[in-house]
Amino acid sequence: MNQNTIEYSLVIPIYKNEDNLPDLFSALSGLSNRLDDSFEVVFVVDGSPDRSFLIIQSQLENLPYRAQLISHSRNFGAFVAVRTGLEHATGKFTAVMAADLQEPIELIEVFFSCLKKDEADIVFGKRTDRKDPPLRKFLAKTYWKLYRKFVLAEIPEGGVDVFACNSMVKDTLLSIQEPNSSLIAQLFWVGYRRSFIPYERQERKHGKSSWGMRKRLQYMLDSIFSYSDLPILAVLWIGVTGCTITFIIGLVTLVGKMFGLIEVPGYTSLTLIILFFSSLLLMTQGVIGCYLWRAFENTKKRPLSITNRLITNDK
Repeated sequence: MNQNTIEYSLVIPIYKNEDNLPDLFSALSGLSNRLDDSFEVVFVVDGSPDRSFLIIQSQLENLPYRAQLISHSRNFGAFVAVRTGLEHATGKFTAVMAADLQEPIELIEVFFSCLKKDEADIVFGKRTDRKDPPLRKFLAKTYWKLYRKFVLAEIPEGGVDVFACNSMVKDTLLSIQEPNSSLIAQLFWVGYRRSFIPYERQERKHGKSSWGMRKRLQYMLDSIFSYSDLPILAVLWIGVTGCTITFIIGLVTLVGKMFGLIEVPGYTSLTLIILFFSSLLLMTQGVIGCYLWRAFENTKKRPLSITNRLITNDK
């Protein structure tokens, strides 16, 4: 099939997914048949230490649809991998999903149908439930609740793992060149007409997710410092509160001194006050430092990712 006839592109970031690949290939073949073959898949191997790249490369010519296999020179992160895939996708409509098939492949078909009917410019999957262990489900629910409260109130309660958009939204996203940022926040920041499709997240059949709590917390911090002034406002109000407390303590001390109630200076209260405001100063500098570091990163103009291999099967 000629590249110019591609209507649908599906971007799949790959990291430690070799056990999931056989099921993924099967699901993608079925999707390709239902989309009348005007379909391509962009696999982005994000510095995966397993055999994912070699497995996909060995199967590339046997795939019944056009496919691109891209390899990063190292692990840059899932959302950077998604961005790389968006840069190489050639379809009129582009979807993004994970390789573990926890989001049903049929959801992608619904996304493309919605976009083709021009019902929305960007379509999100909205999780109604997730078949995860109780602890993981609780932690995920807590994480996204905090994300909605402190970063992005518009995001669905279960967060966003899968989406699709038209070329207009894709081009707008790619025009944003910000390291250490939040792709999900960018998707909502750009606006456009949105649609949400409910689905139930499936249980992972193979392997273990590399999207752990440390990466989640790092991603939340990137989201907060890139799209929220909450830390600065929090520091402002902590400073105002500290000044108020200092004024009250000073006033009480002055009155006590005037009436002879204070004869010997208290070392304990003095030490506590010094420690409190020293800590407050350090915290303030830390918050400001986070913003300054991100601003400095943006001035370096380094590439967001480095691609060392690109292979297509020219279907």
